[in-house]
This record gives sequence, structure tokens and C-alpha cells, in this order.
Amino acid sequence: MKRVLIVDDHAVVRHGLKLAIEAHGLVVVSEASTLAEARSLIAHTNPDVLIIDINLPDGSGFDLIKWVREISKSIVIIVVSLNDAPQYASAARKAGANAYLVKDSTMVEILAAIDFAVASPRSFNSKISSASELITGLTAREIDILQSINLGYSNAVIAENLYISLSTVKTHVSSILRKLNAHNRVQALSNAKEVGLIT
Repeated sequence: MKRVLIVDDHAVVRHGLKLAIEAHGLVVVSEASTLAEARSLIAHTNPDVLIIDINLPDGSGFDLIKWVREISKSIVIIVVSLNDAPQYASAARKAGANAYLVKDSTMVEILAAIDFAVASPRSFNSKISSASELITGLTAREIDILQSINLGYSNAVIAENLYISLSTVKTHVSSILRKLNAHNRVQALSNAKEVGLIT
């Protein structure tokens, strides 16, 4: 019987997923609401399947996916997120996820994604088109930083929140501006909204 760990900062979402997953015949070994809590629980519970949200209070689900892939190639990783831009699905795939679903997906779709990934562990499944990825080509880290810019954070705050150096943030920001064909942050945010990267 497959063991599942749910990582989401909303208790209602975790509860709904837990009920559906257990009714499907799987075992939910634990739940986490933060990146730090998830890392600790993964180490202690050794789950077969992870359900991960991208937006966590202490970091990005992308970082968690990459961390998991460094220690295990076999854990099934299903991303269930509010973000429906194709770049998020692409970034999740590149980080090592097996599936990317938006939170308005039905439980049937989420459970089907889990079953498919368990049966085909090297697969990636998402209904979101990746066509507009060609417009920007932003990496997972650049998407994280773009979201931080959208929240009005300075480079220094972004560096502190993402545990990276200020110079690294500046390099990423320059890359974001180039990829979004923007001369400054305001224009970058405007262009990003046009292609659905942010709202």
C-alpha cells in the first residue's frame, strides 16, 4: 500500500486530499504546512508519494521537489497548485515532478494522476499547455523571484527569503528582464501579466 505525504499550507485542502486519498486505498502518513516541516517529515516517514503545493510560507515547492530528487528518484511527486500558467507546469517538470495539476482539478483527476505516476514513475503529466513557455523560458527560480517582485520585495528581501546571495538575485532579475523583453521591473510585471505568469 502506497504511503502519501501531503504538503500544503491550507488545512482545508490537506483535509480534503487526505479523505479522498484514503478512500482511494492509499495511506496518508502525515501532513506538512511548510517547507521545513515537509523536509523533516519526508526524512522520518519515507513516503512513496508526495502531494506538493508550490506556494509555501517559508519557500517554494520547486525547491522541495529538487531537494527530494537529490535523495530519491523513485518518490512520486504530484504538484497541485493555484498557479495555472504553463511556465509553472514546465518548471515543475524540469524540477523533477511527475504531474502538475491546478487546484480546481477534480479529486478523480488528482487520484488518476497519482495512479498514473505510480505506474509510470518516469512520466510527466499535465493538462496545461506549454506553448507559451516559448514566450519567456523562465526557470523555476526566476518564477519565484518574479512572484517576489510582484509582491513588492526588494532584491535584499528576496535574497533573504530564498536563501541566496544578493548578487545571485540581481543576476536572476537581469535574466527575467531580458526574457520578458523589459527595461525595468514595472514593465516586466506588465509583460508577465500579459502571458499569464502573474495576476
